[in-house]
Amino acid sequence: MSYINIKKILSAATFAATAFGLSFSAANAESDEKLLSTIKDRGTILIGLEATYPPFNYQDENGELVGFEVDVAKAVAERIGVNAEFVPTKWDGMLAGLETKRFDIVTNQVTITEERQKKYDFTQPYTVSGIQVITREDKQSDFNTPADLSGKTVGVGLGSNYEEWLNKNVPEANVSTYDDNATKLQDLLVGRLDAFLNDRLAATYLLENSGGRIVAAGEPFDKQRMGIALRKNNADLLDALNKALDELRADGTLAKISQKWFKLDATK
Repeated sequence: MSYINIKKILSAATFAATAFGLSFSAANAESDEKLLSTIKDRGTILIGLEATYPPFNYQDENGELVGFEVDVAKAVAERIGVNAEFVPTKWDGMLAGLETKRFDIVTNQVTITEERQKKYDFTQPYTVSGIQVITREDKQSDFNTPADLSGKTVGVGLGSNYEEWLNKNVPEANVSTYDDNATKLQDLLVGRLDAFLNDRLAATYLLENSGGRIVAAGEPFDKQRMGIALRKNNADLLDALNKALDELRADGTLAKISQKWFKLDATK
């Protein structure tokens, strides 16, 4: 495996929110009653994401925040008439950060589920994907169906839909939770994990940058739709976000961004 490639993947784990010099006081102080007006007056929309989740959102070799969701969020913000300001946050605190108004929205491959819709509003989906089993090359034949995860040590993101799915559907699996993808990858490579679950689109990036030591096992499963998450009772903002996505879909921008990062249209 190329040391440079793996280092590139793992370096995202050291990315700190302080690198952006962000201030969250404005979001904490405001009322949600007229959030869209507040965002327009501020001139920026505060967006929660991990910034350690390639190819969706991560720090490149120049220290710039890049990725599929970074491009989508910037395009949506432009259609609303404001700038995108990103607030890097660990996944296990992401939705709590939304509730406490650290940011206005979240674009971090948040799967739309019935349980989450009870607490948050979501836009129309901007990504359609599924769960992929990732393992080492020597274990690829061990995982042909999700049932093969039974009895295996499987890594998932802490508080993620992958953790929820695994506990519900394969309770015999030994579940290990992680704050970031980089540590999961490390543990898989050294044998602490038999496999881990990830988005099928993220899997493509990981495989391309692993030097051939990790592989996708079996077909993706459990089709999932991801949308922009926001606090409830913000109808004006929800409408504006959906209108922006409609426009970006209609003029081909969403598909173009997807082709750039995935070489396929994962937006429908």
